[in-house]
Amino acid sequence: MDPQLKIKLKESKRIKILIVLVTIILIVMMFPKGESIESEVTIGSVWIKDDLIASTTFEILKNKEQFEKEKLQASSKIFPIFLRDNSITAITIDSIKRDNKNLINIIARTNSSNIELQNKLFLSDQSFTTFYRLRYLPNSFRELKTNTLFGILNHAVELLNRIYQRGLLNVTYNEINRDSVSVRDGKFERIFPKELYFDRYSVNKFLDEYIENNIGKNSEVIEAFSEYLLYHLKPNLIYSFELTSIAIADAKDKVPRNVGIVNENERIVAKHDRITPDVKLKIDSYRVAKGEETGFWGRFSQNLGKSIHVSIIILLLIIYIYLFRKRIYNDNIKILLISIIILFISFLTFLIYSLNVSSPVEFLVVVPVASMLLTIIFDSRIGFYGTVVVSLIVGGLRGNDYVFTIMNIVAGGLSAYTVRDIKNRTQIFRSFFFILVGYVISIIAFGLERFASFDQMTVSFAFAASNALISPVFTYGLIIFIERIFKITTELTLLELTDFNHPLLKELARNATGTFNHSMIMGTLAETASEAIGANSILCRVGAYYHDIGKSLDPASFVENQIASENIHERLKPEKSLELILNHVKKGIEIAEQYNIPKEVVNFIPMHHGTMVVTYFYEKAKNLYGENNVNIDDYRYPGPKPDSKETAIVMLADACESTIRSLTNADPEKIENVINNLISARIDDGQLDNAPLTFKDIKKIKESFFNILVGQHHKRIKYPKQEELESLKDEKL
Repeated sequence: MDPQLKIKLKESKRIKILIVLVTIILIVMMFPKGESIESEVTIGSVWIKDDLIASTTFEILKNKEQFEKEKLQASSKIFPIFLRDNSITAITIDSIKRDNKNLINIIARTNSSNIELQNKLFLSDQSFTTFYRLRYLPNSFRELKTNTLFGILNHAVELLNRIYQRGLLNVTYNEINRDSVSVRDGKFERIFPKELYFDRYSVNKFLDEYIENNIGKNSEVIEAFSEYLLYHLKPNLIYSFELTSIAIADAKDKVPRNVGIVNENERIVAKHDRITPDVKLKIDSYRVAKGEETGFWGRFSQNLGKSIHVSIIILLLIIYIYLFRKRIYNDNIKILLISIIILFISFLTFLIYSLNVSSPVEFLVVVPVASMLLTIIFDSRIGFYGTVVVSLIVGGLRGNDYVFTIMNIVAGGLSAYTVRDIKNRTQIFRSFFFILVGYVISIIAFGLERFASFDQMTVSFAFAASNALISPVFTYGLIIFIERIFKITTELTLLELTDFNHPLLKELARNATGTFNHSMIMGTLAETASEAIGANSILCRVGAYYHDIGKSLDPASFVENQIASENIHERLKPEKSLELILNHVKKGIEIAEQYNIPKEVVNFIPMHHGTMVVTYFYEKAKNLYGENNVNIDDYRYPGPKPDSKETAIVMLADACESTIRSLTNADPEKIENVINNLISARIDDGQLDNAPLTFKDIKKIKESFFNILVGQHHKRIKYPKQEELESLKDEKL
């Protein structure tokens, strides 16, 4: 993407307005539908307004939880419905009688071909198979007389009649979740225990016992006869899912939705009356009735009111960001991130408020997550303002619940302050205690005010503890994704970059020891100065650590790393030396981006030099080629100039530390003069024109640098025989 287009999209006012409008619309859509929102009343509180008089007659609706419970009880009284199909009995009996007759004829004609007999007598496949098995049974059975076999087959008709008279279910007992069933036989319907009828397992057991008692114990005869019967046996009690579902739906529909009626002009609650469960039911029902009686314009005006309601809340945060956080205001990605956090908590509130449970599940709305995320990503003031805005919105989503709003402001505010100066990710978990304290104190305060029982408050404590435990875990998980997806650099990321085990710092310490030591001292200088003027001290330290990482690729080109070797620049032309010097900026940016160093830190690499002149080689070129033959702009760093307090501080720290390090007798007066002159030179050269530093800030920076650098170059007394230690070699070596 074109860089200019990217910047335009990032700062576009139209996109800002779109993000805000979409946020407002989505939140409005989550507000309770079809209800006149006035205020949320709670049982035990006192009605402090004037007497509430019904403007219309309305039904007192049951509590949602109670209504659902009654519907469930009504549906539990409906038994599975089975239809008795008498036509199956007649068809099955006729079929088995016909096959019995055919089997007798087949047995009598033993000299005939089985296939021919089947074709002639139109014997079914199963009956023919059964015949074939009977034909080749042991001699004791095959020698049975025809009238005896006829008597055996007659048992099949008797068995089927007995089974159908009792009834055969088309499902097993285990598939029926009730102990009884409802059987419809024509116009009649009766309820009987399900075990009064056969299922496929119980009918098999019944057949085995009957055959054994009435025909004999020959296993082959029992198996063949049982197979013959089961082939013909079809269930005559058929389960009807459709009729059962209709019966359940009818039973639920018959449950009354109301528990009474309030007539027009009847008083619902009087001023200073305590809210009882019955009164709350009337107020909630009246709210629904008022919402239902409004027409199109009523709903339109209500939605307009909700939109204005949400807009004025969000406007508080917008004004603060516009006036005091220009960097956030000018970055649409950050505005989108704030919007997503607000919408996430709002949607969570919407889901939890939709649950029809009596427990205080509202404490599972993790507002502290938003508080901690905003604080870690931006700062504690944004975190607190965001907490207030989110709390007001979730309170509105719960019917303008004032108590819920205050509780979340307290708990969210405390959680924001606990991560204000976060030093590591594990510190997030310390917030558990403060979130819990915030909720517990709020619960006790409002509980005592409402005369809530100890048991009620205990349950609330349990849910609040869950919130306090979930919020830090949620924050810890989300912050990692937010840093990666939105490319946000938090203080946690910066703190991780201060670890000397980072590959770039290890490489710098190994290859360019002098530069590494210089960077460490600069880190102390920059951090102390930033604290003095209220800048980001952690960012300053990290910027100082990484500002010269390009030197690790060619350390010998820089004097601080030339401990025992010659200065290579003495035999190089000034333009070649200039190329080597400038190259550390370009290479530094490349390797920083290769290691995914945040942009905020990468900016220190080119900005700590700004567009300063590389004075040593410029003067060398003038002496070599003549002043008129050298263009000063050719010997400048490419820039850009520092554009923040932090990058400006690192520029000044770099100049002061490296120059004072080169002094032989660094007494306080010399150090002070060097600091003043170096900073003045950069101001005169316009290097600080883009940095938001005041003269007061400059003064504090000078004082901070002076105190540290004087301390590093303080005088020490000489030890006895120190001169000998400095000049003589150890004879034992």
